[in-house]
Amino acid sequence: MKAPDLLRLSDNVVLARFETLKVYAALGAVRTLLERGTVQPGQTLVDSSSGIYALALAMACHRYGLNCHIVASTTVDAAMRAQLEILGATVDQMPPSQDLRLDQERRVRRVRQLLAERPGLHWMRQYHDAVHYTGYREFADLVDRALPDAPLTVVGAVGTGSSTGGLVDPLRERGRAVRLLGVQPFGSVTFGSEGFSDPEAIIAGIGSSIQFDNVRHDLYDTLHWLDFRHAMAGAVGLLREHAVFAGLSTGAAHLVAGWEAARHPERVHVVIGADTGHRYTERVFARHEEALDPSVLKPHQITGLADLAPPWSVMAWERRRYDVRRSAAGPAQAPAPLAAPTAASTATSIDVSAAVSTGVSTDVSAAISTAATIKEDRAS
Repeated sequence: MKAPDLLRLSDNVVLARFETLKVYAALGAVRTLLERGTVQPGQTLVDSSSGIYALALAMACHRYGLNCHIVASTTVDAAMRAQLEILGATVDQMPPSQDLRLDQERRVRRVRQLLAERPGLHWMRQYHDAVHYTGYREFADLVDRALPDAPLTVVGAVGTGSSTGGLVDPLRERGRAVRLLGVQPFGSVTFGSEGFSDPEAIIAGIGSSIQFDNVRHDLYDTLHWLDFRHAMAGAVGLLREHAVFAGLSTGAAHLVAGWEAARHPERVHVVIGADTGHRYTERVFARHEEALDPSVLKPHQITGLADLAPPWSVMAWERRRYDVRRSAAGPAQAPAPLAAPTAASTATSIDVSAAVSTGVSTDVSAAISTAATIKEDRAS
């Protein structure tokens, strides 16, 4: 379950298809915390999650003899909750909501309440604790062996920052020529799109309404912002063209990779496919007839955040630093609906010069013992 299948979608696009990407993060983090003595056998670990980290943490706790408590997003479905409970986790789930910002804020408040009530809990802080980078060195080893010579471009949802950063940082340390393309939804504070609102964007794990310290902005070369309809087009297109059933964050990354690969045929584009599409069956795949044609979609190319506009924008980030706190401290602004023709004018130009101070733990686990084989993907 931990190691992905590497599927070649085209001459210069390879999909790293996971069942649960964050198994790397959770296993690496829990193992490291036990080795450091930060947590003890039998202790209860708690965190907030929109789904795949919850399952990964429950698996890690099951493996290492720890208790697990999950404060779950409204996006966690019955199948996921059943798996968590069977693995021994206890679950607090937020009430139904179409607003991921409200859902996320509720989860953080609930975690803080639990910590105040039960001081023996250890908060995993997947959004902020750099220990979650450690496990992804195994993923970097796998990619390095499977694609040893080509210049690489990694394409993935930013989310907490750990998966994209945790893959790219070790590869760059080895001297690999790796570019990193981050994918964001409109409405996320992480890369300055909080001035927009996408009512349909229940895309779990791709953006955030709060600051994530684990996002190292200066690792990213390019940023793409996509709305729900474009992520849906990518996910449905991936299934239709390659028989790969994956979630919305993977769909968004797949759409981005197709556009980028056509512009940069000399580079191999590695798409991070974080999870399967099961929790999006009704909201996305059952509506496949509504999906846009990916082949005709292209982004609005911008040079600054003041020009950011739905439904799809791309910007050369050039590994700059960015202060989310400074942005949040600016004048209050009502989110602009994605359908509004004047949406671009409501975006805020943001200074990206302030430093991000979070470092990355270099304590790593052993490399994967066998090299990955890239599978030729051909839908029939």
